[in-house]
Amino acid sequence: MAKRNALGRGLGALIDDADKMQQNAGINEIQISKIEVNPFQPRNNFDQDALNELAASIREIGLIQPITLRKISENKFQIIAGERRFRAAQLAGMESIPAYIRKANDDGMLEMALVENIQREDLDSIEIALSYQRLIDELEFTQEELSARVGKKRSTIANYLRLLRLPAIIQKGLIEKQISMGHARAIININEPKTQIMIFDQIVKYGFSVRKVEEIVRDLSNQKDQYPTSEKKQKFPKEYQIIKKQLDKMFSSQIDFSMNNRGKGKIVIPFKSEKDLERIVKIIENQK
Repeated sequence: MAKRNALGRGLGALIDDADKMQQNAGINEIQISKIEVNPFQPRNNFDQDALNELAASIREIGLIQPITLRKISENKFQIIAGERRFRAAQLAGMESIPAYIRKANDDGMLEMALVENIQREDLDSIEIALSYQRLIDELEFTQEELSARVGKKRSTIANYLRLLRLPAIIQKGLIEKQISMGHARAIININEPKTQIMIFDQIVKYGFSVRKVEEIVRDLSNQKDQYPTSEKKQKFPKEYQIIKKQLDKMFSSQIDFSMNNRGKGKIVIPFKSEKDLERIVKIIENQK
């Protein structure tokens, strides 16, 4: 089944007026074989693991943010912004990719169209964030300059831009109004994408309020602060290192040993199977 365009109608509406001033200002599907990278792109190294993750996301739900191209001949386009998305789309096996087509000298018209329409009430938060990012990427605005152009506080712009760091499935949830901007702003305070998606799934399933999500995020952050999750993140005094090694040897396992600044902590004994758990229980019983 073909994937539905996750961008919805709002982003198209955002640049409606640009069509009157700028040819091909809308979103186009361009064959990947007709696209070449910008030879002046200063970024040459792309993290392969991150590209593979983005490619997997694109296979699952499509590409949310179009790239930006300029036409250099009848059947050839060059990337202005979005080379990482382009590379990931190649890895995902896409034959075409959504793109804006720009002329080399239309910066002023693009800025006018976007700034004039960015206040539209029918835009969702991701569409607004994409618009801000587009102005920054293509016209090289700083957040301060963008703040002056659109009449918004810099902190407001920063909050919108942060949404684009969320996993694509959560961005899609924002577009489809499964969650609110308040939910997303709470989720983004968690660093791990898997945990972000887990919280998103719970919001959709149980209808959690923004306040409830803020409590969940706060509890997770407090737990992380109180109990470091690995020995690599916490250095123990020598005597505690000796105790941990003794426990590792006793249970034939890598014990998770953590302690906070007040001396409270926990010992976690992992097991691989039900039989392994029975083995550990017998060891504990024999210590009585």
